[in-house]
Amino acid sequence: MSIRLNHTIVWCKDKQQSAGFLTDILGLPEPTTFGPFLVVQVENDVSLDFLDTEGEISSQHYAFLVTEAEFDEVFARISTKGLQYWADPGQRRPGKINRNDGGRGVYFEDPDGHLLEIITRPYGSGG
Repeated sequence: MSIRLNHTIVWCKDKQQSAGFLTDILGLPEPTTFGPFLVVQVENDVSLDFLDTEGEISSQHYAFLVTEAEFDEVFARISTKGLQYWADPGQRRPGKINRNDGGRGVYFEDPDGHLLEIITRPYGSGG
């Protein structure tokens, strides 16, 4: 059996703003509309489907595996926008990049407080 994640719903206050933030920061194609969703497609056939809610939003964590060159590009956009970033998910190491497993990683928040992460090596892959 081959089970793969296909999509997940990302609850937000303004799907245009939130989906646009993600595509801009990660350098992805513009989101597309599917029913009430704004869909952001990533390379491994997984989509993040943004949906507005008026209710309280619980922060979720979304991690993106990127190449070293992509990390540099995304981190440059994070820096240019003046976004806060951390080396750890607990947000106790501000303004730092982690070097876990011989790669690089950084955490930052989207407009709804979801904790986004870019990493160049999967955790536990050694290094």
